[in-house]
Amino acid sequence: MGNAMHTAQILIVEDELVTRNTLKSIFEAEGYQVQEANDGEEMHEALKEHPIDLVIMDINLPGKNGLLLAREIRERGEMALMFLTGRDNEVDKILGLEIGADDYITKPFNPRELTIRARNLLGRTMRSDAANQDGAQVDQYCFNGWVLDINSRALITPAGETIRLPRSEFRAMLHFCENPGQIQTRAELLMKMTGRELKPHDRTVDVTIRRIRKHFESFTETPEIIATIHGEGYRFCGTLETA
Repeated sequence: MGNAMHTAQILIVEDELVTRNTLKSIFEAEGYQVQEANDGEEMHEALKEHPIDLVIMDINLPGKNGLLLAREIRERGEMALMFLTGRDNEVDKILGLEIGADDYITKPFNPRELTIRARNLLGRTMRSDAANQDGAQVDQYCFNGWVLDINSRALITPAGETIRLPRSEFRAMLHFCENPGQIQTRAELLMKMTGRELKPHDRTVDVTIRRIRKHFESFTETPEIIATIHGEGYRFCGTLETA
């Protein structure tokens, strides 16, 4: 499987050699270019040398753990991030999402599920890099003094401060702005954010919405932008300015 735009480059950050080799062979068989790193230091070297599209990282690493490294990745800019966590470790999943991971998968992983999740994530990522996909014909959305800038994938506060958004947060906000006033179910939002279907007990959407709300809460005069519609989902309540 090749990607129509360019061959995606994946960086695997994993200190267990067997797991790393397994991941490498899975993705190379799918036609991706794969780089490897044993720890944070090697990860940063690889990021300097290669145009990485997706980082797949174990949360439990020697030295700096994956949660700390995720923050550093987010400061570097825009690449997709997927965590590998221990079997059903709910705390790790929630923490990973709070930091801005786009997705996570538990060990032991199903290779088919892993490649599908990665492909969905990369498909959305690389399409939005190549063009403003999802029908977005505008450069920005303005609402209640805030600006969602499409090209830089940033939220600009009423005071002019720029907040770079992780991909999952950006995609959720873009979807809200494109569908103002409409109730969005968790399933719809998760599909937009990660390209996967909602399963029971999946907290990804709720954690991402909580992160987005924290940005707005930094300005107390901002009214509620994203409302919870109990039993249904969420609704964007911002007042969009027309160009």
